[in-house]
Amino acid sequence: MSNKLIACIATLFVACSSKGGGNEPVIPIDPPVKASDVAFWLTNPDKSVLLKKQTVSLIFKDTINIFPTIKVDETKTYQSIDGFGYTLTGGSASLINALAPAVQDALLKELFLADSTFIGVSYLRISIGASDMSATTFTYDDVASDTTLQQFSIDKEKADLIPVLKKIIALAPNIKILGSPWSAPVWMKTGGSFVGGSLKPEYYAAYAQYFVKYIQAMKAEGITIDAITPQNEPLHGGNNPSMVMQAAEQASFIKNNLGPAFNAAGISTKIIAYDHNADRPDYPAAVLGDAAAYPFVDGSAFHLYGGDISALTQIHNAFPDKNVYFTEQWVGGPGDFASDLKWHVSTLIIGATRNWSRNVLEWNLAADPSYKPHTDGGCSTCLGALTITGSVSRNVSYYIIAHAAKFVRPGSVRIGSEFTSQLENVAFKTPDGKRVLIVLNSAAAPQTFNIQSNGKIVTTTLNNGAVGTYIW
Repeated sequence: MSNKLIACIATLFVACSSKGGGNEPVIPIDPPVKASDVAFWLTNPDKSVLLKKQTVSLIFKDTINIFPTIKVDETKTYQSIDGFGYTLTGGSASLINALAPAVQDALLKELFLADSTFIGVSYLRISIGASDMSATTFTYDDVASDTTLQQFSIDKEKADLIPVLKKIIALAPNIKILGSPWSAPVWMKTGGSFVGGSLKPEYYAAYAQYFVKYIQAMKAEGITIDAITPQNEPLHGGNNPSMVMQAAEQASFIKNNLGPAFNAAGISTKIIAYDHNADRPDYPAAVLGDAAAYPFVDGSAFHLYGGDISALTQIHNAFPDKNVYFTEQWVGGPGDFASDLKWHVSTLIIGATRNWSRNVLEWNLAADPSYKPHTDGGCSTCLGALTITGSVSRNVSYYIIAHAAKFVRPGSVRIGSEFTSQLENVAFKTPDGKRVLIVLNSAAAPQTFNIQSNGKIVTTTLNNGAVGTYIW
């Protein structure tokens, strides 16, 4: 063997030619790339990358550098996580159910299967009767003065909602489902209209049985309702449908009627109070502050069309034995992808969970290009996570939820992570022992930073406005 060839092999050079006088260029072989310690999924605000796993190798090292550091501390633990998802409105269900079978099956797998390919939505909210994102208004007993609820029926849901839910449950048997009514039957209300009015005290007992019958009827269809709220947005009487229920009324209804009715029927479905904006934490505080209502209530639910997300911590601190949930936030169409991504990830995926919420739910799962179906007077500019015609397109809420739902599985626990105003973040430990860190670069320029875990650091970069989910 020639000295030249020996030298070539010894230095890991290739393309050593047998021709010429020894002045040929040589090309070094790169050493094999070590498998990454950290999986990194990215969404850029310009949509150049949308929830895509990156091929960079991120290796934990002992090295110290000048970049800012997010320290993840799994010795600090907070609330357990129930899941992330959407509201499957009646309109969403009708659009999904009208898709060609192969398209529908592929979409439901994409949304609800939990594996490396799909996003694994783990929590759904549905309306009890019609919401404003249903084609028409209805309840499950629209027969006047049927106080014994002999005419109660969920048959209207058997056209679209129930078939879609059954397919979802087949894919995700442990998915949590929250039910919320937009209105009681109009004959139970002051004003006799789907819009506004309040529940008449003489119908409190009948309305409690309405919930019992609903949970039992859904169970008979193979659908377990994990939790209910007594009223969606109880301080907003202008939607169609809607119903006003003041805090004292809700506390009375829960302690004297709904809670005892659930107990008598052997129903374990959670009762969650409020289900409205963070600007009125006095409402859930009043319900939970009622000593007789308190034992029946699992916790409080919030939206954020008013107030500050820190109100969730205010209620948690006042009632630490009760849970906190975030159950609705819309994206107004046509929307702005970059600003909507930034606000929703900052305020909800990061903000709500850092303020003790066990879930985060974006509003409408699906709408058509004209933001329909909706009732007359309902939301006419609610952008779905999906836009459905004969095909399916994905909008910003799809990616907002996917960045958490895919990786932060039910039973995960929020753990400590140092928060900065320009590298907003939240961390979790999953049931299988993985750590998940969701980071938003809210600065005006790209940022390189470190993630520190168990004394070692890994260095990564996010574009301004980008969202990264890191798993190790």
